Amino acid sequence: MAELSDQPALAVEGLSLAFGGTQAIRDVSFEVQPRELFAIIGPNGAGKTSIFNCISGVYHPQSGSIRLDGTEILGQRPEQIARLGVARMFQNIELFDNLTVLDNLMLGRALHMDYSVAAAFLFSRKARRSEVANREVVEGIIDFLDIEGYRAFPVGMLPYGVKKRVELGRALAMEPQVLLLDEPVAGMNVEETEDMARFILDVRAEMGITMVLVEHDMGLVMDLADRVLVLDFGERISLGTPAEVQADPNVIRAYLGEEITEPAREA
Repeated sequence: MAELSDQPALAVEGLSLAFGGTQAIRDVSFEVQPRELFAIIGPNGAGKTSIFNCISGVYHPQSGSIRLDGTEILGQRPEQIARLGVARMFQNIELFDNLTVLDNLMLGRALHMDYSVAAAFLFSRKARRSEVANREVVEGIIDFLDIEGYRAFPVGMLPYGVKKRVELGRALAMEPQVLLLDEPVAGMNVEETEDMARFILDVRAEMGITMVLVEHDMGLVMDLADRVLVLDFGERISLGTPAEVQADPNVIRAYLGEEITEPAREA
């Protein structure tokens, strides 16, 4: 289980990103506390995925700071950021269809493999010990996500909802400090969505992992999140508890595209 810290698990300050003349993110700041389930929402094109891409090192913002447990990660390569403890569950499933569930999850352990290519080729004693230890971690995740019956199946044969669980499992196999959940229930039916919501809550309760969620399913966000950041046209327009942001006139205006007027008072 992740250890508690006296500083934010993730701190984003003054983040700005532009593509040519288009400002995707404009001076956005927020902090995510250890073990918090923090959500980022906003209309299409608000900048949600761009923030995820900045945190994971895919995009390089023009200005700002991103600190992981106090360590600046802005400017580092994606693989370096992954080694520091950031994992991502992608909106579009990024699994290897021809590999089994077990093999896909073992790929998530690659950062924890501490032997050379030569040792792997010769399957040395060190390689064998590492293989056994990492496989034990993966087997625990398979059990945790209730996918034992699929462990030997090629991922390409699985139902969509199970594939999303495997995607979550591979991210968990990295043992992240911060887990980025990019629309984890996109394309799911009601039953699959409820299952994923339960697993997300279990990840926080049993593993203590800090999570940042981007999701269009507002019911899910309001049920799960501790706090919610709302973006519109790349700018922060609200930050607070689900109840606070739902009542914020700026949020209502961004989603409904209408002015909020005070009700007429009785004479």
